[in-house]
Amino acid sequence: MPDGVGVVFQEDASFPWLTVEDNVAFGLRRSGVEAAETKRRVDFAVGFMGLREFRRAYPSQLSGGMRQRVCIARTLVLQPRLILLDEPFGALDQQTRLLMGDELLRLWRETSATVLLITHALDEANLLSDRIGVMSARPGRFLDIVETGWPHERDSRLAERPDFGAVTARLWSHLRAESMRAMGQGDATP
Repeated sequence: MPDGVGVVFQEDASFPWLTVEDNVAFGLRRSGVEAAETKRRVDFAVGFMGLREFRRAYPSQLSGGMRQRVCIARTLVLQPRLILLDEPFGALDQQTRLLMGDELLRLWRETSATVLLITHALDEANLLSDRIGVMSARPGRFLDIVETGWPHERDSRLAERPDFGAVTARLWSHLRAESMRAMGQGDATP
């Protein structure tokens, strides 16, 4: 991975034999970051992700959302300028996804990193994005670029707004037609 780029994968990528603290410190230790700096960054990330009381727990002792926060913290400590998220909340229930979205928004605001999120969840894309690239099926091309216009300071309560539904509907209008074509159903109009 190029320097300055962090990745959070769809699957739980925590190491089951390491504690939360050691999972978060893994990349720093492999990069040769000195112990005092590693401790400082790990302490911050563990606290930032709400895992302080679980720092000595193993992944098997955590919920799915907590394990995903461990993976995000492990990326955060590396202080990347670009964070790539590949369906990071795919295995979580809808309520946990929204709350994890709040955590991701907070991370984005506090680190000023550029975040590129890949997701099939329209509401997740809508909530977490300033700009959404709607892509076609093979060959992948952009069908639309949607500027959400959401305020910088936002959280999952945004989903309560009527204009949130309008943006989601715009995304779906493109994706429904494209999905119908990809499934071989030809004209996607009702």
